[in-house]
Formats: sequence, structure tokens, C-alpha cells
Amino acid sequence: MNTIAPLADALETAARKHSIVVLDVAGVTFGDSTFLNLLLRVHSQTSLRLVAPAPQFQRVLEITEADSVLDVRASLEDASMAEKP
Repeated sequence: MNTIAPLADALETAARKHSIVVLDVAGVTFGDSTFLNLLLRVHSQTSLRLVAPAPQFQRVLEITEADSVLDVRASLEDASMAEKP
């Protein structure tokens, strides 16, 4: 919970400046509703690409069906591509 405000500031600043924002979520094992809402909000502002979610967080994305809305990529290389394959 201590990191959500700085993360929100960073993502929202990046969304204002860039058409594509890449977030490496490989180390995220749990994401609560606040985190998911942040991701969805940023996604509505720019092309947000999540990279390499850990299995635990991938499961959260699947259960909430956020994986059908958010652009999840396997690697940073995939995320740097202009179009989703």
C-alpha cells in the first residue's frame, strides 16, 4: 500500500508524456483492487503494456478478466513492438 501513490504518480506522468507505457510486473505476486484500478485507469489514458506477470499475478488478471482488457506481453522485447501480434 505504501507504493501505490508513487507508482500512480509515475504511471500517470508517463501516460501524459508517452503514447506507450511499459510496466514490468514480473515481481508482482499480488495485486489488489487499488492496483488493478490504477492499471485500468492508466490503460484508458495510453497504451499500457504489462510485461511478464508472475503466475500469481497472471491468475489475478485472469480471475478479474483484466487480462482481456489490458495488454499483457511476455517480454520487454514484445512490449517494445509497435503493434500487438
